[in-house]
Amino acid sequence: MTQIESPKVVKKKLFSPIWLLPIVALALGAWLGIKSIKESGIEIQIHFPSATGIDVGKTLVKYQGLTVGKVKDIGIDEDLKGVNVKVMMDYRAKPFLNKETLFWLVTPKASITGVEGLDALFSGNYIAIQPGKGNAATFFEAERQPPPMQIGSEGVMIELTADKLGSLDVGSPVFFRQIPVGSVVSYRLDGNARVIISAFIQEQYARLVKKNSHFWNVSGVKVDASLAGIKVNTESLASILAGGVSFSSDDKAPAAQNGDSFALYDSETSALGGVEVSLTMSDGSAIDKGTRIVYRGITIGTLQSKQLTATGVTAVAKFEPEYANLLTSDGLFWLEGADISLSGIKNPERLLTGSVINFLPGTNANTALPSSFALQESAPDLLKAKKRQLTITSTENMGLTAGAEVRYKQLPIGQVLAVKLTKDLSAVEYQLELQPEFASLVRSDSYFIPESALSIDASLDGVSVKTRDMATLTKGAVSLIPGSSDTPLAANTRLSLFSSIDEAKQFFARQQRLYFTLSSVDGADVSQGSPIYYKKMQIGSVESVNWQSKTEDFAIKIAIDKQFQPLVQKPKVFWRNSAVDVSASLAGIDVAVAPLQGALKGSISLGLLENPLAEPSAALKLYESKQLALAQAQAIKLTLPASAKLAAKAAIRYQGHQVGEVTQVKLNADLTTLTATAYLYGEYTDHFSRSDTEYHMVDAQISLAGIKAPETLITGPYIGVLPGKSNQKATHFQAKLVESSYANVAEDALKFTLEDSNLGSMKVGTPIFFRGIKIGQIDGYSLSSQGNSVLMQAHIEPQYSYLVNQSSQFWDASGIKVDVGIFSGAQIEAGSLETLLAGGINVATKETTQTNNRLSQGAVIKLQHKAQSEWQEWAPAQ
Repeated sequence: MTQIESPKVVKKKLFSPIWLLPIVALALGAWLGIKSIKESGIEIQIHFPSATGIDVGKTLVKYQGLTVGKVKDIGIDEDLKGVNVKVMMDYRAKPFLNKETLFWLVTPKASITGVEGLDALFSGNYIAIQPGKGNAATFFEAERQPPPMQIGSEGVMIELTADKLGSLDVGSPVFFRQIPVGSVVSYRLDGNARVIISAFIQEQYARLVKKNSHFWNVSGVKVDASLAGIKVNTESLASILAGGVSFSSDDKAPAAQNGDSFALYDSETSALGGVEVSLTMSDGSAIDKGTRIVYRGITIGTLQSKQLTATGVTAVAKFEPEYANLLTSDGLFWLEGADISLSGIKNPERLLTGSVINFLPGTNANTALPSSFALQESAPDLLKAKKRQLTITSTENMGLTAGAEVRYKQLPIGQVLAVKLTKDLSAVEYQLELQPEFASLVRSDSYFIPESALSIDASLDGVSVKTRDMATLTKGAVSLIPGSSDTPLAANTRLSLFSSIDEAKQFFARQQRLYFTLSSVDGADVSQGSPIYYKKMQIGSVESVNWQSKTEDFAIKIAIDKQFQPLVQKPKVFWRNSAVDVSASLAGIDVAVAPLQGALKGSISLGLLENPLAEPSAALKLYESKQLALAQAQAIKLTLPASAKLAAKAAIRYQGHQVGEVTQVKLNADLTTLTATAYLYGEYTDHFSRSDTEYHMVDAQISLAGIKAPETLITGPYIGVLPGKSNQKATHFQAKLVESSYANVAEDALKFTLEDSNLGSMKVGTPIFFRGIKIGQIDGYSLSSQGNSVLMQAHIEPQYSYLVNQSSQFWDASGIKVDVGIFSGAQIEAGSLETLLAGGINVATKETTQTNNRLSQGAVIKLQHKAQSEWQEWAPAQ
C-alpha cells in the first residue's frame, strides 16, 4: 500500500522587517526637532538705569568667567526712566533664572583701595549673574552695585553698626594684629540714627571672628598727649589713606556666623572695655588724665578723668580687661611719686612722668564692689593685707557671732568677721580672718569645730564638766583642726565647720569611698546602711534608695571602701541576698542563712565575672538572685492578656531548654493586660532579644490524642520563645496565649491551606496521613475574610513534600462513617484508632509529582468530606 504524505501548512508572517525603516526615520526626525527647540536659548529682559557700557551683540553675560548669554537688543522703557536690555541666555541657564537671581554691569573701577573689574578692562564690560531662589522669571531689575557676597566667595559676612561712617569706604581693609584679613564691601543708613557697614572676612581668617569679638576704627592717625607722654597710634599706611577696621578675638568663644552684627567703636580702648572705678580724694593736684595705675611695677590701668565735688575731688580710673580680676571690694589705692631723701632718689623717672597710683588687691573676690575707693596719700599698713581670709560653712549656726575668736590649741589666732546665709540659703557662711603668723596652719584637709562654753560628759566612770571663758559663752568660739596633709589650701576654697571631731572623721571617711548606683525593679528590701558583701565580708554599705518616677524603678546608691578599689575595677555584678535561702534536691536540703545585720536590714553581694559576655557599662543592675547575676541576665518586659495563667518564677523555654525566667507579674491599671518582668540568661540574650522574637504561653492541653505539655500540670504554665532574625534589638515584647501557626515548622516544609465549610473535629495537631503514615499536620485555623468557610493552615514535612501535588485529594478521615441504604445495606467506614480518637486527614495523589504540577507554597485546597473509591486505587510511582 502506498503511503500518502500529508501536506505541510506554512503560516504567512504578519509583520515584515522593512517597516522598521520609516519608524526609525520618524523617531530620528522627532529627536532632532526636539533637540533644536530645546537648545534654541531663553530670552530674558533686564532693566538698567542707562545703556552706558552695553553694546548689542558684544556685551556678554558671564557667570564665574563662563559666558552664559549675549545682549540681543536694547530699548527705552515706557516711563523713560531706563532701558530694557533683551538677552539671549544659553538653554542650560534655565534653572538659574529665578525671581531672586541678580544681574549687574561689571566695569573697571580704580580707587585708593585698589582696582575692581580688572578683567573688564581687557575683555570689555559684561553683565554678571548671581543665581537665586524662587519661581522662574524672565524680567529682572539690574543691581546698581555688585552684591556684598557673591557665589563662590568663601568667608564670613558680618555687619558693623556705628554712629557715623568716618573715613571708611568700600574696600577699606579689616585688620587683625595689623594683618589685613578682609575688607568693607558696602554701607547703608539705618533710618537716620546709625550707619550699617558690611564687611567680608576671607575664608582663611573667618575662624578669627568670634561671637564676642570687638571691632574699632583704626582710620587715620591718633595722637594722645599728656603728662605721661605722647602716644601716636596708627594701624598701617592703607588705614591712613582709605580708613580701616581692627578687631579682637577670644579663642574660647564660638565662631561668628554670616549676618552677625557687632558695634564699631571709635578706639581700641573703648572697644576692649575694662572696669571703671571711682576714686575719691581731698586734693587732686598730683594726678591728671593718663596717670598710670601700677601693681608690682606693671601698668594695669589709667586715670580717665577727674572732677571737683562738694567734698573733694573724684577721679574715674579704668582697669585694663586682662587685669580686671584683680579688683576686689577691699583693694587699696595710694598715691606714690619720686622719693627724695639723703640716701638717694627712689623712682627718679616720676619727676618727669608724674606720680602713679599704686594698687594692692584684696581677698574678698566674691563680694560686690563699692561705689568708690579712697585714694590714700601714703602707702597703707600692709600687715592687714597679709592676714589670711577664710570662708567656712556649716549646715546650721553653731552659736557663733561676729567677733568670736578663732583658736588653735586654745590660743587665739584670729576672729570671725561676719556670719550670714549662703546665696542659695542652704547653709550658714562664716568669714574668718587669721593672723599672718598662723596662716600656714591651714591645709587642704583642715576643718573647724565649735567650742562649747559648758561641756558635760557622763559615763559609768563618773561625770566630767568642762567650762570655758565668758567670751566663749557670749560670742562663741571656733577651733582649727589643721589636718595631716602637706598640700596648702587653694585660693577661694571653702572649709567645713563640723559639730564635733567624730562628725568630721565620718565625713572624711566617706570621701575615701567609691560610689556606684544600681538600678532595681523594686526596693530590694534594703535601706540606708544595709551592708555590701564580697564572699561574706562587708566591703561597703547602701547610701540611699530613691524611686525614679520616669523609669519606674529604684536607684540604689552604694559606697565601697576605697581599699577594695582593685576589686571593683574588675567585671562585676551585684545581687540581693535573701535572709534564708533554701535549696532542695534529691541530694538533700541546703539552708543558707544571711548574717544577722544583713538579715535585719537587707544586704547586697558583689560577684566577679571570669568571662564577661559584653563590655562593662556605666549602668549597673541589681539582680534578683545570684543565679541571674552570674548568668549576666538581661531584663525584658512581657505584656500578656489578663487571662494568662502566669506566675513569678515561671521558666522561659526554647524547645524544652530554659533560657530565662519570670521574676514578677502584675496586673496593669487597664485590668485587661499583665506586665511580666523577666530575665534572659546572658548567653541567650542575642537570640531572644531581637525585635521579631515571639513569646507565647505554654499550658497543658488534654485531648483524646493525648496530653500536650504535660510537665505544666506540675510546674505550672511557662513562657515559650522562638528566636527572631531581625538586627534590631528590643526589651519589651507582646506575648501571645498560643504560638503562631507555623511557629515550629521547618522553613523548607510545604505549607498550604485546607478549606472546609466548618471546622468539625479538626484542631491544631490533627495529623495528615498518606497510606497510614503521618506526613504532616494542621498547624492553625481561622475564619475566612467573608466568614463563609474555615481556613486550616497545614504543612507537609520536607521529606514527604514530593508525595503531594496539584492532583492530590484531601478528605476527612475522622471518626466512624456509617452509610445505610434500603437495598445496599449498611456500610461502616473507619480509619485507625488514632483517627477515631483524635481525628485525621487522608491524602491520595493521582499523578507523579513533576515541575509543572508541584503544589505551591500557600495554595488553598478544598477538604473533601468523603473519599471516592477510585482515590484509594491511585498509586503513581513518585
